[in-house]
Amino acid sequence: QVQLVESGGGLVQPGGSLSLSCAASGSIFSFNTMGWYRQDPGKQRELVARIVNSGSTNYADSVKGRFTISRDNARNTVYLQMNSLKPEDTAVYYCNLRQLYGDYWGQGTQVTVSS
Repeated sequence: QVQLVESGGGLVQPGGSLSLSCAASGSIFSFNTMGWYRQDPGKQRELVARIVNSGSTNYADSVKGRFTISRDNARNTVYLQMNSLKPEDTAVYYCNLRQLYGDYWGQGTQVTVSS
């Protein structure tokens, strides 16, 4: 089993910055993908960004140039730096770890962008 513990999030004004982190523990394989997804009420969960343990990344078009995903393999931790935040970035953000035989989710953390 794998456990994911998220931290960060909160309330920020438009144009501001926030950072999220997610620490994974348990039975983690050396090859995995970690990422961040977000979900608004009534909408489907969508990919924000993901990163393979090799460092290869993917971003949603809506966050390219504003968000940066990174990871510390030694600590099994993934980070999301969010800059130039917009009201439409408001959502619950979920950490995800995907590996052979498993797809795991964190409990979610609220990000609210509002003046």
